[in-house]
Amino acid sequence: MNSSKFPVSPQAHVQAVPTIARRRFLQSAAIAGAGFASMQPWQAHAFAKSSDPWQQADAIVKRARHPVKFPKKDFPITNFGAKTCDTTEITAWVSFVEKASMQTPVKGSHDCYPAIAAAIQTCHKAGGGRVLIPKGNWYCAGPIVLLSNVNVHLQAGAHVYFSNNPDDYAKYGAFDCGANGKLSITRWEGNDCLNFSSLVYAYGQNNIALTGEDWTSILDGQAGVDWNDQGECWWSWKGRQKPSSAGDIAPGTKGDWIPHLQGRTEESVNPNNPISLEAIAPHLGAEERAMIQGKGDRWRRDSAYLRALAEAGVPVEKRIFGHGHYLRPHMVQFISCTNVLFANYQSTNTPFWQHNPVHCKNMHVKHIYANSLGPNSDGFDPESCDYVVIEDCTFDTGDDCIAVDSGKGPDIQYGPSQNIVIQNCKMHSGHGAMTFGSIMSGGIQNVFAQNLVFENSHWQTDPLNIAIRFKTNMSRGGFLRNLHIRNVTVPNGIRTTPAFYSTIPGSVIPNKSVATSAGGVITIDCGYDPNNDNVRNRPPVVSDIHISNVKVSNVAIQGGQYSCYQALVILGPVVSDYNGKGTPTITPVTNVTISDCDLGNPVNVAQPIFLYNVKGLKLKNVKIGEKTYNQEMSA
Repeated sequence: MNSSKFPVSPQAHVQAVPTIARRRFLQSAAIAGAGFASMQPWQAHAFAKSSDPWQQADAIVKRARHPVKFPKKDFPITNFGAKTCDTTEITAWVSFVEKASMQTPVKGSHDCYPAIAAAIQTCHKAGGGRVLIPKGNWYCAGPIVLLSNVNVHLQAGAHVYFSNNPDDYAKYGAFDCGANGKLSITRWEGNDCLNFSSLVYAYGQNNIALTGEDWTSILDGQAGVDWNDQGECWWSWKGRQKPSSAGDIAPGTKGDWIPHLQGRTEESVNPNNPISLEAIAPHLGAEERAMIQGKGDRWRRDSAYLRALAEAGVPVEKRIFGHGHYLRPHMVQFISCTNVLFANYQSTNTPFWQHNPVHCKNMHVKHIYANSLGPNSDGFDPESCDYVVIEDCTFDTGDDCIAVDSGKGPDIQYGPSQNIVIQNCKMHSGHGAMTFGSIMSGGIQNVFAQNLVFENSHWQTDPLNIAIRFKTNMSRGGFLRNLHIRNVTVPNGIRTTPAFYSTIPGSVIPNKSVATSAGGVITIDCGYDPNNDNVRNRPPVVSDIHISNVKVSNVAIQGGQYSCYQALVILGPVVSDYNGKGTPTITPVTNVTISDCDLGNPVNVAQPIFLYNVKGLKLKNVKIGEKTYNQEMSA
């Protein structure tokens, strides 16, 4: 079957990929699914029980901290034809609302993609070693794709400038999808698809590493640099008309924001997507099809269309995006890899999430600087990963600093995220400093976070929205359990103004009445942005969360000394959001303990704590304003 004959059309992205590639994908997916199926949820949960949960954290660190070992052989990319490039100064976007001067490769710079690919292939065939990117500026017009037993290493002062042209990430993938390009297996916001390759990519590899020597070892996605004379850049594809009142994009100070072209965004109805799911999912009945599509044609936006394909059970090899679509690639995405190391480098100006390892096991993340303020620039999002240590890292992001995920909707074949330790990290800007979800349909358990500083150094212009954040809803579902967080310092408070999500018409929660989008130090949100999901038939289960020794300082703002808008916001599952069949079992948020904390002075003195559908919240020596709480609370 030669898919190159197919044009881009409303049906182009649902055509089958070549038979060999399709078979390889299905085999790998079956193996992953079988691995998850063999472990029942109760077995994993039983493993977590211990009289001292932090002993389990120590065991995770011991197992995951040293996952890789390479032969002492170097493969410098200069031996394969790589050449440094000259750079020139330009003005480009550094966030959704700000421009700044920066360097970019001059036009006609030497493309190091072939040399880097050849060095990795040679290193892999020789049994492994280190692919060395020396000090200097390097232009790479294509993805860096790691193979087993290869450590891609940037020397101090090595700056890799990735091409900012989408075409360069639809040239080299394993799946020839005709006019949509040669694409790669990716996962985008928790759903599998074929799309532009991430800028650094690996699939199904073992014993791999991406390392530098310090934060002058830089991977630069150039996502705010225009690629055409119409002012379009990677971040244009986000499609925001202006900074959002929901709190997900900082307002900035100059009243300016990234422009986009009409119809060329992930939030625009895409005419390349069919007008009805009947064209691609004929097995659906009319009622089910209507539920997935919802009202109108908003489901035909690329960001919603992928979700609809997953809900409709369309096979992954037919979820084809790439050319003609606007789903931005990750900076770094490793899928189904074992024994992985990320260490000692900086990522910046990334098109989408900065790091998204999916279904990876035995992973150590040490001393990286995730530094990108563009839209959706999450710092590090481990998804359905097992045995992970993230330590000594710094985050300055345009979205969540760290978000633990596990797939969205039906795409949960990789199972939960579990056995994760996060420690000794610093967070600056972001939506949530330490976040769980919202992409968590596969569940999250056995996560330990300690010794964290949520610096919020940009508190006057771009404040941290939420310190500790848990988010799910009736569509994402999943479970959160056995989560332990201790020793957190927030020296400059968090955002002191509230932000809200709109509720579903008829909800028992009044519209824009609960500040779950911004303003709460600790926020458990089981009704996260409900209007963004048409299928809402997976009630989440949240229990066994234990938080201690969180210290939040006040700052001089709004004519007083304040630390936040509210200290604690817990919105349990909202029964009226459910639109599935039958009467669901919906449980309150249970067994949450918060102890030995000083959460500072909330602006909302009248209601420093909001609770809905919560059972048995235990507050022990928790100081909020002038009051210390020692009590059990339910709502």
